Amino acid sequence: MAHPGLCSYSPRVLLISLLSAHSSLAFSSLTNGNKAVAMPTRGEINQTVPDYVTRYAPLVRLHSEDPFRPADIFQHVRHTTPMVQMKSVSGLPELNLDNLALLSRGPHSPAVALTANDNITALPAWLFGEMPDELGRLHNATSCVVILVEAGDGSGDDVDAFYFYFYSYNRGANITQVLPPINGLIEDGLETGMHFGDHVGDWEHNMVRFHKRQPTGIYYSQHSDGSAYEWGDTALSKVNDRPLVYSAYGSHANYVSPGGHVHDSVLQDYCDAGQLWDPVSSAYFYHFDRVTSQLTRIFLSGSQEESNLTSFLYFSGLWGDFQYPDDHPRQRTVPHFGLKRYVSGPTGPTTKQLVRKGLFPDHREKKSWLQWGVGVFMSLYPCCLRGWRVWVWGTIFIAVLITVGFGIWYAMKRYRSRRRGYKKVDNGEDIPLNNMDDREEGQDIATHHAEAEQSRPL
Repeated sequence: MAHPGLCSYSPRVLLISLLSAHSSLAFSSLTNGNKAVAMPTRGEINQTVPDYVTRYAPLVRLHSEDPFRPADIFQHVRHTTPMVQMKSVSGLPELNLDNLALLSRGPHSPAVALTANDNITALPAWLFGEMPDELGRLHNATSCVVILVEAGDGSGDDVDAFYFYFYSYNRGANITQVLPPINGLIEDGLETGMHFGDHVGDWEHNMVRFHKRQPTGIYYSQHSDGSAYEWGDTALSKVNDRPLVYSAYGSHANYVSPGGHVHDSVLQDYCDAGQLWDPVSSAYFYHFDRVTSQLTRIFLSGSQEESNLTSFLYFSGLWGDFQYPDDHPRQRTVPHFGLKRYVSGPTGPTTKQLVRKGLFPDHREKKSWLQWGVGVFMSLYPCCLRGWRVWVWGTIFIAVLITVGFGIWYAMKRYRSRRRGYKKVDNGEDIPLNNMDDREEGQDIATHHAEAEQSRPL
């Protein structure tokens, strides 16, 4: 799967770079010149998850008809192969959650994609994840990562708790989720039932902000954007002080309520009160240092594990296939809008702006001109561009254009005529004065004639 802008690579060179970087990192962690590098130890960070992090943790309502459930993170890695430009990275050890960061220590690290071993159009079983039981628990999967980040002034009074949810497959929208009249522009060019925007791997999240151990607000991730609410907002539904999150069919975008939700102006997500999932019942917990960007694993009270399991969070590549090129047999393109059936998988939790001033990420994703144009059109469509209204508003719009055009023409005409009336004569040449000698000679002749007339006898 080609990816634009990536340079070619040699698997052998990449492997050497990875192992060299790994060795260098291990050595530099012990020494820096002749001085030991000060690294936080387990004793310097509280290794126990604060009780309020689980007490106010979100509960997720999965869509009742969504076949793609929460998936085990390790099993996802096992069913994929690291690739760059459709070529496997050879010579690597067997990858797991303790060594996945090896892929981020070479010159091509951002280009590495965890590519599905199977033909994803056949939807192999591992893409579907696991259905929670009646209590919302998973028995064979760990599909949640919780990361705590000190917010505010760093005093510890303010803490952001990020709850990340993992799915092995994201199913995008189909024609039934496109609002009119845009759906009429693309339905003839789409295969029956075809979804677009599908990708392998899917990370979604909520963030709850705490002040002195009490929740004050919550953020819901939704596609390229999201929504946020104060904790006391009446829009929030809670069960035993835990906010409910409604996961959209296929896309797993998070919403505050069931029903239809419009995103990107023209697409619609659907949520319902399906099976309950309690993400923190099977989760990995971490502390993130906002200064050093170092992750430290922490544990629920009474539990402890030997494995650190932080390596997979440092993986900076994609958790799914690269977007297939247009000539790939699996790829399809939506007419007029250029949307693809299959797009690239997402990056991991540490790329989701863990350090924030407010509930929203500090840097929101910019919209393309096409997105802006569609947004403006759809905002005008209900009031001005639907049915007979389009003729009325079209006539008014044309009349306004004609009036404005005539006004500009008339103003320019008056401006030019005024400039011609006051135009300074200047052809670049001096205008010479009359010759003074000729002027004096003329005056003498006139005086002589006058005297002659006076002396003539009557």
